[in-house]
Amino acid sequence: MVLQLIINNNGNEDDAKDIYQEAIIVLYNKVKAGDFELSSKLKTYIYSICRRLWLKRLTHINRYGGDIRDFEEFLPAEVEGGELHNERDIQFGKMNIALQQLGEPCKTIMEDFYINNRSMQEICERFGYTNADNAKTQKYKCLQRLKKLFFQQN
Repeated sequence: MVLQLIINNNGNEDDAKDIYQEAIIVLYNKVKAGDFELSSKLKTYIYSICRRLWLKRLTHINRYGGDIRDFEEFLPAEVEGGELHNERDIQFGKMNIALQQLGEPCKTIMEDFYINNRSMQEICERFGYTNADNAKTQKYKCLQRLKKLFFQQN
């Protein structure tokens, strides 16, 4: 289960082994502390620890960009015909058009959250929403409109 989780989320077998080992250490330390009470199946508990550890590692890699050498095997040295890059450029172009059609305040909310990594609380304060939940609801509505605009394009 852990191997599938890691492989399906940009990892490999070695990453899965590392994460599993870290999870066992976490479990051992919890049991050793003496106040551990298992309220689910053991495999469910270990899986959730692995998931949390892997997401934490992915966030860390994304935040700091990682080392380009870590991704060499995933970066094609030469793409024949550039088809992959052309398709990606087309998709980015469509997203840009959809974002421009979205209008305000949705455009800025989407940019603030997804591009500028602002928190919902910051967006709430910036746009004058009464609380972060209202800002989150508005972001969701904006995202739905953006998806609709994106997929309406030919």
